[in-house]
Amino acid sequence: MIKIYHNPRCRKSREGLALVEASGQPYEIVHYLKTVPTKQELEKIIHQLGIKPMDLVRTQEAIWKSEYKGKDLTEDMILVALSTYPKLIERPIVLRGQKGVVGRPPEKISEFLDN
Repeated sequence: MIKIYHNPRCRKSREGLALVEASGQPYEIVHYLKTVPTKQELEKIIHQLGIKPMDLVRTQEAIWKSEYKGKDLTEDMILVALSTYPKLIERPIVLRGQKGVVGRPPEKISEFLDN
């Protein structure tokens, strides 16, 4: 089953969800701003994506700029920041099996679902 971490207020996330829906495969939507992933869940997601925690951060968000930018942060500190401020999590995230992709640009989702 596909799992999509989704923010309905984000255009790119809505585009990503439309691609998941169009695939015809079963899926689950996680509204991550309401159901905030724990640090442990984020560790698993990052492992599935094959990226570093920093690669999942929306660095243009005001909270990042005011609280974290320019600081020497460990991966653990970044994960805590993401679980504390889920608005910092890049979106959409699409997972299937042991793999996943961040849908920016949304075409990455199509490529991922086709494989």
